Amino acid sequence: MAMRFDRYSRAVTRTQRWKAVRLQAKRRDGWKCVQCGAVGRLEVDHIKPVRTHPELSYTLTNLQTLCPPCHSRKTRVEVGMGEMNPAREAWKEAVADLAAKPSSKRGYHA
Repeated sequence: MAMRFDRYSRAVTRTQRWKAVRLQAKRRDGWKCVQCGAVGRLEVDHIKPVRTHPELSYTLTNLQTLCPPCHSRKTRVEVGMGEMNPAREAWKEAVADLAAKPSSKRGYHA
């Protein structure tokens, strides 16, 4: 059975105002995830969710830059799904590390 949750922030994230404040947050956070320091694809998260604090939707101090895995982890907890199993999390990180390294560094020989 699939869980459903409403995206209260959808009305916010489709505005020009959001695009401007999102850019400010990424600049302030040095274009990296504030949780793990990852760079690349980044998302801007509402620290206090829009569903409970709509008045803070465009407040820069209520925003943080997160990578997709950190953002997903935070959202899972917020919607009541809890943390991912630590063993599964470690496995996903190990696979991602292997995928990020060129095959020549893994000891393969042609």
